[in-house]
Amino acid sequence: MLKSLYDWTMSLADHPRALWVLAVVAFVESSVFPIPPDVLMIPMILARPSRAWLIALVAMVSSVLGGLAGYGIGYFFYEGIGQPILAALGKADSMAEFNTRFNDFGFWAVLTAGITPFPYKVITIMSGWTAMPLGTFIATSILARGLRFFIVAGLLRAFGEPVRDFIERRLGLVFSAFVVLLIGGFFLVRYL
Repeated sequence: MLKSLYDWTMSLADHPRALWVLAVVAFVESSVFPIPPDVLMIPMILARPSRAWLIALVAMVSSVLGGLAGYGIGYFFYEGIGQPILAALGKADSMAEFNTRFNDFGFWAVLTAGITPFPYKVITIMSGWTAMPLGTFIATSILARGLRFFIVAGLLRAFGEPVRDFIERRLGLVFSAFVVLLIGGFFLVRYL
């Protein structure tokens, strides 16, 4: 099923209104949809490198707005909507423990999920559920999603097709390693 959803999303990259489709996919990916907007961004930027920054901007703005929808699901509808979504993603068991620690590291959680392959929708819903300060959530989402989408756009604009394989297969790992090093550095400074 996930493969067919991936293929369907890829076919949308050739649509005449691909930018609008990207906006919708980026919006719903931030709260419920399992396929990341990068799947559309990559072929769109490769086809028209001169529009790379516009494509990244549309993905970022739509993703942050979708993140606000996810926040709203967690804040207003957690029991009826948010919990089933998180349970379907396999995150139901760790919710109670996560809630107690989440807001202590909320900035880092949103930043990490916004940049890495970790499902951003989980963090948007949890941010609302735990009532993370909305300003922190929005600012961190803009930073994280901006970094993710503009770095991808910049790499594709600069290097084109050869970087596609790198982005699709290894960039999530590089971002994850960067975040682990960043958080590790934070803990070293704070506790040593």
